[in-house]
Amino acid sequence: MAVPKRKVTPMRRGNRRSHDALKAPSYVEDQESGELRRRHHIDLSTGKYRGKQILEPQDV
Repeated sequence: MAVPKRKVTPMRRGNRRSHDALKAPSYVEDQESGELRRRHHIDLSTGKYRGKQILEPQDV
């Protein structure tokens, strides 16, 4: 039966888990509408992405 040679120390375990924390999503202000949106996502209010019309604008 396989047995670990040494126990993993809490410091090494913590260093391995340091990237597992959830981060808050970042938002940017849209240049045309001024609303907040996620980066690299379509602005749903105008339906534009990078200056091109992708979707029909929503009437909200």
